[in-house]
Amino acid sequence: MITSETRSRIRADRLIQALFVLQGRPQITASELAAELEVSVPTARRDLEALAMSGVPIYPTRGKGGGWRLIGGARTDLTGLTQGEVSALVVALTQSGAATPERIAAMRKLMRAVPEPFRAGAQRVAAATVRDAPWGDKENDEPPAAVSKLQRAIADGFRVRLRYDGSSGTTESEVVPLIVGSRGPRWYLLAAPVEEGTDAADENRLRTYRADRIAELLVLDARGTPPDAFDRAHAWTDMVERVEGFRGAVRAIVQVEPWAVRAISDRFGAQARMLDAEPRGEGRMRMEVSAHRADALAEQLAGWTGAAEVIAPASVRLALHDLGERMAALYRPSAVGSSEHGR
Repeated sequence: MITSETRSRIRADRLIQALFVLQGRPQITASELAAELEVSVPTARRDLEALAMSGVPIYPTRGKGGGWRLIGGARTDLTGLTQGEVSALVVALTQSGAATPERIAAMRKLMRAVPEPFRAGAQRVAAATVRDAPWGDKENDEPPAAVSKLQRAIADGFRVRLRYDGSSGTTESEVVPLIVGSRGPRWYLLAAPVEEGTDAADENRLRTYRADRIAELLVLDARGTPPDAFDRAHAWTDMVERVEGFRGAVRAIVQVEPWAVRAISDRFGAQARMLDAEPRGEGRMRMEVSAHRADALAEQLAGWTGAAEVIAPASVRLALHDLGERMAALYRPSAVGSSEHGR
């Protein structure tokens, strides 16, 4: 049963949403507001009347082409939002999780509510931020500090200078940020250097950066614009495929004791998938696990020897064999004795 307190809270929330919608439009009818808030037309009309009675400066106009309007400059003054605050709101929404219906609805209403001068930047942030689900659990993850700064640079249309600690060493680059997105708990930047003599990014030289490896980030005053007709969805998909291929270049089929399935799944995250729904005749279940190299995969599986057996490919079995021989040589009784005497 819905209590009176709950009803009041729901209506208060709806009135705030109605106010945001009004702020984003020069005029709205009760039927248009009803469609926006997904309520009946009489309910929308009562909400508009309630706003007027509460002191909000709105008034109805009758006849053909009529509707409800905010008086004078109230349309841009009601929230008192600054451009930085608008960007902060959009950043918070884009970082809050996957594209759920609630988040999409909130984003749409915010876009219509923010003052017109700030709307273009907010829309750039929303379009250039991706929240992707695979590669492990992403609930309650905390984006690196660089993510918010990159999103604000995108909102303002500025280039950035970054110092990046990559696998091949530390590099410094001046780029136009094009997409900031997460894949599971990890955030990435897709960016491009600026074409010589312009402020436009070079689409043919896209670069991918892990946000947590950005050691320093400076937002520049210089303008930086995406390439004409830049396809963000296509570019992001290409980036994901490249990274996916690197992360899972080597795959192995493993027979696992049922009691160890959950633990191994947790260990490998999105780099593991079940091949069997139920235990097979020998009481084990098959899984596929992956890593970027056979030796790396062997090292991750070595601790599960009592619960899991690699049945393919031969390269991973050989890597486990070699790893086992090195461990046996290191820890054979005579070697252990020599090590203790040397202390």
